[in-house]
Amino acid sequence: MSDPVLVDRLQFALTVTFHYLFPITTMGLALFIAWMKTVSYLGREDRRFPLLRKTRVEREEYERASVFWMKIFAVNFAFGVVTGIPLEFQFGTNWAKFSAFAGGVIGQTLAMEGVFAFFLESAFLGIFLAGRERVGERLHWISAVALFFGSWVSGFMIIATNAFMQHPVGYKLVGDKLELGSFWDLLSNPWVIWQYMHNMSGAAISGAFTVAAMGAYFLLSRRNEGFGRLMLKIGVPAALFFTAIQIFPTGDRQAANVANHQPSTFAAMEGIFQSGTHQPLVIIGNPNTQTRELESDLGFPDALTFLTYKRFTGNITGLNQIPERNWPDSVPLVYYAYHIMVGLGTILLAIAAIAALLLWRQKLFQSRAALWALLLAFPFTFIANIAGWVTAETGRQPWIVWGLQRTEHAASSASSVPSGTGIFTLLGFAGLYLFAGILYLMLIVRIVNSGPGEEPEVPEPETAAPEAA
Repeated sequence: MSDPVLVDRLQFALTVTFHYLFPITTMGLALFIAWMKTVSYLGREDRRFPLLRKTRVEREEYERASVFWMKIFAVNFAFGVVTGIPLEFQFGTNWAKFSAFAGGVIGQTLAMEGVFAFFLESAFLGIFLAGRERVGERLHWISAVALFFGSWVSGFMIIATNAFMQHPVGYKLVGDKLELGSFWDLLSNPWVIWQYMHNMSGAAISGAFTVAAMGAYFLLSRRNEGFGRLMLKIGVPAALFFTAIQIFPTGDRQAANVANHQPSTFAAMEGIFQSGTHQPLVIIGNPNTQTRELESDLGFPDALTFLTYKRFTGNITGLNQIPERNWPDSVPLVYYAYHIMVGLGTILLAIAAIAALLLWRQKLFQSRAALWALLLAFPFTFIANIAGWVTAETGRQPWIVWGLQRTEHAASSASSVPSGTGIFTLLGFAGLYLFAGILYLMLIVRIVNSGPGEEPEVPEPETAAPEAA
């Protein structure tokens, strides 16, 4: 492995993939923690929110659930910060030419992401962990909502950065470097809207299935069953909602973005070599770049053209019409990653729909098969999220900034970061992340084994005093 650019790419792929597991979890859980805390705080009978109104016991259930999940959130936040630091350094060490070329643009959104992630989130996380007894109920609730806001705005800034790399807007070329021409254009990039919604619904899917899986775990283990039932009531409907919108409209509209602006990526995703107007929607297949055809394919005739253009007459560009030097570096990788994402998304939708039906019919808590399906499904939400990012990042190749800078021209010079140095640090990161992963699992297992605490006592109904004889 003597190519320093390849080594740099492998190192960045390792660090960003491992790191992103934690933001997926924090962004996904932040939504549900804010909801649980909101019900706990605004659900009292003396407040004017009838849709949130709960009994005292129910509100205490939501309260202890928010505290339980915030412990898991805190661990993920800490590991996200630690594993994210190497990414920042790699922009300067491994990708110095990219930083020099595009830093004048992406530096703005990356700086704002740091403000929301490190200052806003960490401050309000500390307030929440201090406890409502110390900071008061209102500030405790505000801290949960602010954490949700901070994590999702932080995610928006990262997506805005990536959207610029996928579809550059709002820049001006000064000499051989990019400078920010319009900050508003950067944030309102037509690419960013659907990519952000698609990404955040993906994070919410992971959060919903994680919450539901925790409920299934406690019911299957026959402990903290009241807490387990509540987690299923929250997680299952949310899982159904977000898996549905992940497919339509967010997935549909983001695929249209790719088809319109990155025809080589779209062709690789769908395994299309020959341009045409009646393209099938392929479910399975094997793209052969040597023979330039999709082998052993099975699909629905004309469906892809209709889904892309909402008619059967739109022409979809195949890879044969694109110079091979502008193809993604690995067409099979893009194809398989995309189909893993879509396939898992479809399976997760089916699981969520069945679980929601059983919940509605009041049979979910007794169905061990459905509980096991929910428990085993949640890791696949993370695989689907990662597969989606693999599709986006490898599909953009050979460009690091689409149409402006190729990846081979973005890495640091081989004299400053030789391949041997890259391999050494790659192995170092792999060992460090293995240790971090083991430590993370130990902490999470300890929190789960401790459980959400004692269930609130149900007040005994008052009985009328016997009448005097």
